Amino acid sequence: MTRRAKIKLSIVVPVYRSERILSELVAEISRSVQSLGLNGNFELLLVNDGSPDGSWQVICELAELYEFLQGISLRRNFGQHSATMAGLHYARGSTVIIMDDDLQHPPEEIGKLLAAIESGFDVCYVRYQDRQHALWKRVGSRFNDLVATWLLGKPRGLYLSSFKALRREIAQEVIKYDGPYAYLDGLILDVTRSIGTVDIVHRARRDGKGNYNLKRSISLWLRMATNFSVFPLRLATLLGLGLSALSFVLIVVVAVQRMRHPDWPVGWASLLAAVLLVGGVQTFCIGLLGEYLGRAYLRLNGKPQFVVGAVTPHHATADGPDLVGK
Repeated sequence: MTRRAKIKLSIVVPVYRSERILSELVAEISRSVQSLGLNGNFELLLVNDGSPDGSWQVICELAELYEFLQGISLRRNFGQHSATMAGLHYARGSTVIIMDDDLQHPPEEIGKLLAAIESGFDVCYVRYQDRQHALWKRVGSRFNDLVATWLLGKPRGLYLSSFKALRREIAQEVIKYDGPYAYLDGLILDVTRSIGTVDIVHRARRDGKGNYNLKRSISLWLRMATNFSVFPLRLATLLGLGLSALSFVLIVVVAVQRMRHPDWPVGWASLLAAVLLVGGVQTFCIGLLGEYLGRAYLRLNGKPQFVVGAVTPHHATADGPDLVGK
């Protein structure tokens, strides 16, 4: 039996622009996991998501210091969810914990997540107390939460945080998805509904600023909406039917009013408003169809989910996966 086969816990951390806090992150994780009595039975996977700073150099240096650490470097920036998927392919623990690299997720809370999985849950998410995020991110997160409830059948009250734990069996099912636009929480909800939550204190970011701007947040929302649900297409159909019914009613009303008042002038303003409304809805629906078709086209043409460029040398052994592109 290899050393990897004995691993009880894998921790996957996507890394982007974090060179100045990686050492502190690894040290805190090491102390927290050792306090749980898992020394020698866990691994830490740092996935460099094409970071433009010196994060990969720092990861390589840390891998020389810590035997439990494995570094994985992607050839370019593929996004947080794709980088996490890359780490899940390398994870060998019976429980897999996913967390951010900015130390807003306290490593000392790992024990709570591990206990929830051991109690029988397939997946466990954290629920933040006093979130340390900007107002627009909190509002956007609330909107995303409502949409996920409608589109993905997410249980009400469940917050889809990026700090979570999965059973190995769930992680293995999740990585079967080979499309280029991975949305991890959507994949999890497709696999199981045995989901628990634990409350934690959300830390302030130790260094720099968050990497999710408005553009990336919208892109992630579209990935969720168009990759894991056909509800937007049904909404477009309902809009079309609704406008058709409204148009029919308006035609009847206009015809009746014209017969009753033949001297009334033609309403150019109302006609223009109707044309713009119908044109806008048509454009929206065409764009929605294009979003679905574009994603299907890219998947058909083999757009990779991620491409691994390097792993830390002393961990690139025969018992690990040999991944180049996925």
